[in-house]
Amino acid sequence: MRQTHPISDHCDGRRFFNPDVPRSSRGLLQLLRWRMRGERAPWPNNLSNTPFPAPPETVPAGSAAITFINHASFLIRFPAAVVLTDPILSERCSPVSWAGPKRARPPGIALEDLPRPDIVVLSHNHYDHMDIPTLREIQRRHAPRFVTTLGNGKPLGRLGIDAVELDWWQDITIGSVHITCTQARHFSARTLLDRNRTLWGGFMLRADQGQVLFAGDSAAGPHWRRIHAHLGPPDIALLPIGAYEPRWFMAAAHMNPAEAVEAHQDLQSRQSIGMHFGTFQLTDEAIHAPLEALDLLKPDRFTTLGFGESRVFPLSPEQGR
Repeated sequence: MRQTHPISDHCDGRRFFNPDVPRSSRGLLQLLRWRMRGERAPWPNNLSNTPFPAPPETVPAGSAAITFINHASFLIRFPAAVVLTDPILSERCSPVSWAGPKRARPPGIALEDLPRPDIVVLSHNHYDHMDIPTLREIQRRHAPRFVTTLGNGKPLGRLGIDAVELDWWQDITIGSVHITCTQARHFSARTLLDRNRTLWGGFMLRADQGQVLFAGDSAAGPHWRRIHAHLGPPDIALLPIGAYEPRWFMAAAHMNPAEAVEAHQDLQSRQSIGMHFGTFQLTDEAIHAPLEALDLLKPDRFTTLGFGESRVFPLSPEQGR
């Protein structure tokens, strides 16, 4: 068979895999078992968002403004650059516009109000993270630079996007932002026939004396300590806390809130912010369950933002560490 990617500890040349665990046996039969026997909590479909001021247009040196848009979509404003993560502003996360998971609330920032990003990072190819209609419109309006994981440049190229592809631990500097692709424990697929043909990961964004980790989608694992060992502690870590039930099926791909807190501790993150909740019903837990579980844990320096909420955080020692 033709090799399509470099052979490594997480790629056999054609497919990617998670190096710290046995190859996953989760497949169509397990998916059908879950769908047929699962007990999905009912979700609302028309929640409104608390109004928040527009994202700040500038931030002081040594700081970053983090705006939560929805799901895994954040606007990160550094003093000299704006980064957008896994943007999805469509009504559904699906290959078609008339079926599939539908959003429970509007995005915290509408597409027409989205500030121009300098860089868009895309963690993997699942429909709730690589939303082609949103990306097409962002490219048309703003033409930012795109950075993604190995194998994902081809579908983006059809949109006229010349994306940079990175393997784990590879890096690139774009303007004032140094970007390192980080390890995650997950999988990829957009059809029944392309499972794990492209890579998944996160991104450490280093700018203005500090660094922000966008974790992408990930299960729990030793890779959080590995990220800390490679790159040091993030000033801010954006960590997934939702889409985790039932555990027998989801634990291999998504953390629950308790595991996200463990990741926060393994990273030695100075501040962590939860994501991947309250937008699309992908799994069985109730819409507010991730926030309620996180609140019961009372973790130190781990919070969430409202949909559309912005908060400025320090990055450098001069700003209050």
